[in-house]
Amino acid sequence: MYVAVKGGEKAVKNSQRLVAQKRRGDTRLQKISMDQITNQLGLGVDRIMAEGSLYDITAAAMAIHQAQGDMMEAVFLVRAFRTTLKRFGNSIPVQTTKMTAIRRVSGIFKDIPGGQILGPTYDYTHRLIAPDPDQGPDAGSDRHMETDTAPPNHAAACEDISPLPEELPRVIDLLQAQGLLQQDDIRPPGDAAEDLTRQPLAFPVSRSLRLQALARGDEGFILGTAYSLQRGFGLDRHPFLGELKVGYVAVRYTPPELGFDIHVGRMKLTECVMVNRQDDAARKAAGFETGYGLVFGQNERKAMSMSLLDRSLAAEKNTGKTDYPARDPEFILSHCDNVESSGFVQHLKLPHYVDFQSELVFIRNRRKDHTPDKGNR
Repeated sequence: MYVAVKGGEKAVKNSQRLVAQKRRGDTRLQKISMDQITNQLGLGVDRIMAEGSLYDITAAAMAIHQAQGDMMEAVFLVRAFRTTLKRFGNSIPVQTTKMTAIRRVSGIFKDIPGGQILGPTYDYTHRLIAPDPDQGPDAGSDRHMETDTAPPNHAAACEDISPLPEELPRVIDLLQAQGLLQQDDIRPPGDAAEDLTRQPLAFPVSRSLRLQALARGDEGFILGTAYSLQRGFGLDRHPFLGELKVGYVAVRYTPPELGFDIHVGRMKLTECVMVNRQDDAARKAAGFETGYGLVFGQNERKAMSMSLLDRSLAAEKNTGKTDYPARDPEFILSHCDNVESSGFVQHLKLPHYVDFQSELVFIRNRRKDHTPDKGNR
């Protein structure tokens, strides 16, 4: 034990009390509720669920509150909670073609089966801080309306919108039907599902584990490395957004005692497919290659970045080139986890008195050995 640390238990407990006080804030203000967090900070909740590898809205909201909005700390809390949960088995793979979509766009075809669905997105909002962001874009115009003017009938405005089909075909199926799409590596049905949370990451890594690592990786790191691809550090050509889709999918599970699948709930997902041109080569004919991303909640930046890195890391397997960070699986997958990264960086706050004393002794001895001899000048 470090001598200087003796008696530190009281200081640690006092620090924890201070954290509780800072988390509560001004007691004259109303305490924030979990419902407020889940409903008004929904995108933050979605990010915590994605990086925490647990689809639990309540747990994510509680973690955000406990961590005072520190997303990385909240992810740590959710992952710790996840380890206490009992595992029943593997669900049946979700069918994203049957997703109840709230948002769906494509950058490669204007007219797609089922149509383009803008949905809720910040893509078309003004990046200006609004006094009341809950008001819509037309809120200001209502102030000049006559008092006897009827309020706008939003229900009537939506009557002309045709209902969405029960199944939305994949946009890339249009390329597949023309034989222009390269086949991806697909795990044969019946194979045991790999689980990154129950086995260490070892290289070379399968595509399944690669996507799992990217899905729970830090959004900032994934986004930054994907951006490096677009700036020319590993991506030869401009990528295209094949399809970006946000919506709800059914989760089904087959209990061993029943022998048939049952519906256990729904969850919100973001799915993205990126398309890149592949010129003809000795191993493949000219066509298009795809990168894939699937994330909990509405995490569009994360899903798009994932799909870019998925294709980039697959290219390393085919070409053997790792000349850029975003093409090196070991660099990306070993450093994208924010919990591990945070732990290694923050451990520097722990006492290192003895280690540093040895460094001081080393430096003093080195300086003593290299002291110039004044008599020889």
